[in-house]
Amino acid sequence: MTFVEPVAPASGRRLGDAAAPSPATLVRRVPAEAGEIAGVRNAAVTLAEEQGMAETARADVALAVSEACTNVVMHAYIDDPARGCLTVEASHQDGALVVAVRDDGRGMLFRTDSPGLGLGLPLIGRLAHRVEIGQNGARGTEVRLTFVAAEQ
Repeated sequence: MTFVEPVAPASGRRLGDAAAPSPATLVRRVPAEAGEIAGVRNAAVTLAEEQGMAETARADVALAVSEACTNVVMHAYIDDPARGCLTVEASHQDGALVVAVRDDGRGMLFRTDSPGLGLGLPLIGRLAHRVEIGQNGARGTEVRLTFVAAEQ
């Protein structure tokens, strides 16, 4: 597992893109609400299953994607009167499943009133092979998770 916190590149490419990005197989943009998490999680797990990932690896994908999406719901839009969106994109890249969870919220800022225990990102880091966290545009956050596609 590798945990990385890069700064968004000046080129405008998304995190981790060494070359032209491959087309996303899954793109979901939903309201940043708790009730939407199951749908995007299930879509990512379905993609992992189509890739031939083992059941234990799919469980890791499910939990990590749920945690990343929950972070968006709980933290991204706390200063905004209207809830923003949660975007999940996933694709197969070089034998791995890559899932990007994005928001257009306030960015990763410290919260003294955080309702969570602070265990989400460390858990995500244990489940994914690689985690990249950076800025999504002028505001917001992108968490990019890479899972090695171990066969069943």
